[in-house]
Amino acid sequence: MFLETLVCTPCHSLIEQSMHAAEAKTETNGDGFGVGWYSERTEPGRYCEIRPAWSDENLQSICSHVRSHLFFAHVRAATGTAVSRANCHPFKAGRFLFMHNGQVGDWPRLRRKVEAMIPDELYGARTGTTDSEAIFLAALGQGLERDSVGAFQRVLHAIRDEMRALDIASPLRFTATWTDGERVWAVRWASDDKPPSLYWRRGDNGLIVVSEPVDSQRDQWRPVPPGGGLVARIGAAPEMFVFH
Repeated sequence: MFLETLVCTPCHSLIEQSMHAAEAKTETNGDGFGVGWYSERTEPGRYCEIRPAWSDENLQSICSHVRSHLFFAHVRAATGTAVSRANCHPFKAGRFLFMHNGQVGDWPRLRRKVEAMIPDELYGARTGTTDSEAIFLAALGQGLERDSVGAFQRVLHAIRDEMRALDIASPLRFTATWTDGERVWAVRWASDDKPPSLYWRRGDNGLIVVSEPVDSQRDQWRPVPPGGGLVARIGAAPEMFVFH
């Protein structure tokens, strides 16, 4: 499938959502974007830019020519960290891609605590300043390759414990997807039970997971419930699980 099938052409495509998101915390997501895709090479390709997705002609050109059996795409609304390429999702490490919608409440106070969860051998891969990238690298250090769901649960529980110790009332919200190129995981969780939206459906082109339905057929999309998740291998039906 060409990337433009979801990024550019639907009536509520990702580019449209960068201007007019219906269910996001902010309507406009103009602080950069990124796409990542898998091909015959070992590691995924990635293209990120700090311009808004709606104004980058290179994005539309790439999406109209790049075909992939598995790709990620993300538009960003910054939540207190710099607008830079290094802070654009999806993040990449080896075979993995990761992207996140949500927040770590009072991130400036927690940043050093969370970064300390990243093992020394992985800290060199930290190129940005976001909470999302730090969580991803910390999860890699917790055994993401062996126990994908458990790795993120352990990191989120540790962050929540730090927030409680510092008496931080702002929520920890984690709606995220990640992949190793063969399997895709998606979860929707928050400490206040108000995670950002997440939907999925199976279509002619396989499994599609989105923050908001990309077309007008809303009855065809299934919401992932708060505290829920799914995992799927390429070509297989997704399996649902509880994420707590």
